[in-house]
Amino acid sequence: MKKTWITLAVIGVLSACSEQPTKTESAAEPQETLSLNTEATPPVAKKVPHELTAHGDTRMDNYYWMRDDERTDPEIIAHLEKENAYTDAVLAPLKQDREMLYEELVARVPKNDATVPYLKNGFWYHTEYEGEKEYPIYLRKPEKEGEESVLLDVNELADGHDYYSVGQLSVSTNNKLLAYSEDTVSRRVYTILVKNLETGKLLEDRLEDTSGEVQWANDNIHLYYIKKDLQTLLGYQVYRHKLGTDQSEDVLIFEETDPTFYTGMSKSKDGDVIYIHHSNTEKKGVTLIDANDPAATAEPFLPIQEGLEYHVAKLDDTYYILTNHEAKNFRIMKVNADNTADITAWEEVVAHDPEVFLNGMEVMQGYLVTSQKKNGIPSMRVRNLETGNAKAIPMDDPIFNVGFYNNTQINADSVRIRYASLTTPPSVIDVNLATLQKETLKQENVSDDFDAENYASERLMVPAGDGKEVPVSLVYRKDSFKKDGTNPLYQYAYGSYGHTIDPSFARNWLTLVDRGFVVAIAHIRGSQMLGREWYEDGKMGNKINSFTDFIDVTTYLTQNGYADASRVYAMGGSAGGLLMGAVANMSPDSYDAIIAHVPFVDVVTTMSDASIPLTTGEYTEWGNPANADEYEYMLSYSPYDQVKAQDYPHMLVTTGLHDSQVQYFEPMKWVAKLREMKTDDNLLLFDVNMESGHGGASGRFERLKRSALEYAFIFELAGVDL
Repeated sequence: MKKTWITLAVIGVLSACSEQPTKTESAAEPQETLSLNTEATPPVAKKVPHELTAHGDTRMDNYYWMRDDERTDPEIIAHLEKENAYTDAVLAPLKQDREMLYEELVARVPKNDATVPYLKNGFWYHTEYEGEKEYPIYLRKPEKEGEESVLLDVNELADGHDYYSVGQLSVSTNNKLLAYSEDTVSRRVYTILVKNLETGKLLEDRLEDTSGEVQWANDNIHLYYIKKDLQTLLGYQVYRHKLGTDQSEDVLIFEETDPTFYTGMSKSKDGDVIYIHHSNTEKKGVTLIDANDPAATAEPFLPIQEGLEYHVAKLDDTYYILTNHEAKNFRIMKVNADNTADITAWEEVVAHDPEVFLNGMEVMQGYLVTSQKKNGIPSMRVRNLETGNAKAIPMDDPIFNVGFYNNTQINADSVRIRYASLTTPPSVIDVNLATLQKETLKQENVSDDFDAENYASERLMVPAGDGKEVPVSLVYRKDSFKKDGTNPLYQYAYGSYGHTIDPSFARNWLTLVDRGFVVAIAHIRGSQMLGREWYEDGKMGNKINSFTDFIDVTTYLTQNGYADASRVYAMGGSAGGLLMGAVANMSPDSYDAIIAHVPFVDVVTTMSDASIPLTTGEYTEWGNPANADEYEYMLSYSPYDQVKAQDYPHMLVTTGLHDSQVQYFEPMKWVAKLREMKTDDNLLLFDVNMESGHGGASGRFERLKRSALEYAFIFELAGVDL
């Protein structure tokens, strides 16, 4: 049965949503006749009652039967194929539109392209794409003399696979061996292989069931990797492997026993230390392995502590530490390598500023470069470690995105950054550490007819219902935007895990703005756009703020001339798909259509089952349903549980059968329940990629087919001529 109670917070939200203008109150009416096959019959899923009881509350899940961890159940596969057939039938009249849009999207991808080379251990490394080939080619060239050589041609490796992805490449210290990881299923479970770069032959070593991360010890004989639990898909064991031996003989170096942590791995710039990274949403830390000792043990930098987060970077015998220790928005400290575990010995280098969120650092000989945000606007500062003087790197646009990019050298005299804005394609830039003089090494090519002067961007601060102000980044074409409420709106957000969607160039969005759309990124709570507090105010028991922020942004934009209220299209994926499910339940009249990619929508059932991949690592983001108060709060917004008998907007839902992050059966169940409950005749389409997982197709062109489908669907609903 459906849950009959609802929290006061959600009651308040629903009341507020009911007062919003509906689609029919706008200046332009939605298109009445669609050029779609609306006569096609959607598949109807069978109902098998399944009771789920917790804390004295019983939920009836009629579609629980859709879960098959092996992904081989003939009935489930058949139903998914029916969903695809229905989607294809409905969209059949748009076949030419989809093909045209696909070609348009492909035309903006340079056929022959190469990344900016970076220097590491005596070689220049870069990646190339050729012609119509889907996958990259990894190459290197000696720093001084010698010919360029191919490390991996992924096109050759991918031949014969429906899906193929390389996880990580790692070259041995003597530059003779390449360890790389591959995934041929799209479950993000990788096999590590080792290639002799002198002969081009693979060694017999084959390391299965890994996270894909791999780092070499400096003896060129041993390497470290992370093994995954095949049920939960959490990487939790770090092993040392000796070349020429069987994987069963590998030595366990570290095991994570707390299932709320994710485990990662990297190596210091000087190559002396391998870092094991420990991370959940409320505490982070590092364990060290001496890369020069083939028999090294794992030693904690500082034992994990409740509420403490820290990241480290090594410079000679000093570690620099980016930490929230007594600093909500983080500060930078330093400590001698011999005394890391004594937090009282940490010395402050960059003080905490409650108005500035410090989110990154790079350390080079004599300099510390920091990345930070103030009021959501990013900046970078170069600090002379000898004098303590710090200067800001000048930026060109009022709204932009900037980040560190392939800084591999300790003794570098410049820092490399990647810079972009909503109207400026990404550039790779070297900034001289002493003078701050910039050298642009590459700006991405878009197309021969692209002119940044045709576009404009804005940043708004939109009032939320509780008095907070939500940053919004907008981009549109100057000659089609009049701020008169006639432009269709494409509104995007993510809003979870503290992940911030910075305003950056998206070449695919040109397809929208060139046809008169305003594109908006809503920097809702749950991100860290306005600092750590902005994240904490959108997670756990505050999650409802993410949803109301998004709806408030829509209301503001339609009431203030930025968008036509009858033509608003919302999109989000993964945790952003949870957002889409919530706003569809809470404010369906605000949107003509909602696009939910690989959506996390069955929150309570998934979080109640520790055997479902990655569940336990999410307890500090959403809550643990074993706790009654957390169970009730999650249930109050869980999109699947809150589906009700009401009108819903048009919807396009996507998933991948092999998705390891959000299992296919979450959106599958959601679509089935929506079909059962909704009271409208609007379209509900479910597109399932039977070969891929969370990230979609693996090829650079192939993945654009789903974008073409999405845009064709939106344009048809919006009445936009192609």
